[in-house]
Amino acid sequence: MFCKPLFYWLSAFALLFLICTSAGAQETYFVTYSHQLEEPGNLEIESKTVGGSPKGGSGFVANAFEFEYGVKGWWTTELYLDGQSTVGESTVFTGWRWENRFRPLPREHWINPVLYMEFEDTNGADKTLLEVVGHDVRDDFLGRNDRSERAREAELKLILSSDFKGWNASENLIFEKNLSNEPWEFGYSVGISRPFALAASVQSCTLCRENLALGAELYGGLGDRYTPGLHDTSHYVAPVLAWAMPSGTTMKFSPSFGLNDNSHGFLMRFGISYEIGQIFHRSR
Repeated sequence: MFCKPLFYWLSAFALLFLICTSAGAQETYFVTYSHQLEEPGNLEIESKTVGGSPKGGSGFVANAFEFEYGVKGWWTTELYLDGQSTVGESTVFTGWRWENRFRPLPREHWINPVLYMEFEDTNGADKTLLEVVGHDVRDDFLGRNDRSERAREAELKLILSSDFKGWNASENLIFEKNLSNEPWEFGYSVGISRPFALAASVQSCTLCRENLALGAELYGGLGDRYTPGLHDTSHYVAPVLAWAMPSGTTMKFSPSFGLNDNSHGFLMRFGISYEIGQIFHRSR
């Protein structure tokens, strides 16, 4: 059966609403992308960590180490290096990803589209869970670490994002294809966020309200070309707290809760990033 009682789904949407009404828009999310790109010439270094303990399997901690560079005002490129450690098994490097985001409309609009393209070369031990597509389910994490299986995949996303009175609402449609003659897989993610305050404080401070943002994400798989829909898919709801410090460091926390029997019951995400302004000008 696809999902637990309808109460779980109603609770998920209620959580999205209640969390955000309690919290003006920063880049808060782990899975969802907004229309915000990296400033041209700036380099952001980020570590995204997820930990979980699947029922019937061993606990794991996976990490995606990210280098994000603003090439142009309309183009941001990123390189990911992935790895993971599973209790009682091994710590392994699981592959790399090259991502590019393009913003076709330079000015702010009611809805701001961004085009996303990624190539990834990972192995069967990868557990970074940067997105959920197709029929990705909890049982995929029960086998032992296996680096012999290679996955060379192309991923496309249509990112739609809006800012309104400090709020950000972002919707992503995900299309992913394993290049070894596998069908296209589909997924989605939705995020909404707002900083605690829109106006900056008179004095510089670390715990100012405008440096804190609260939000939530809802994400999951939508089947594949041959079996589209919600059957045998997993879905999650996740509140997110982001803290941007004056030094250029940002920390993010996000507990994720599975919404059906195919999902992990609980995942904990943690991210820390540091932005270096005009890195090549600094080197000169």
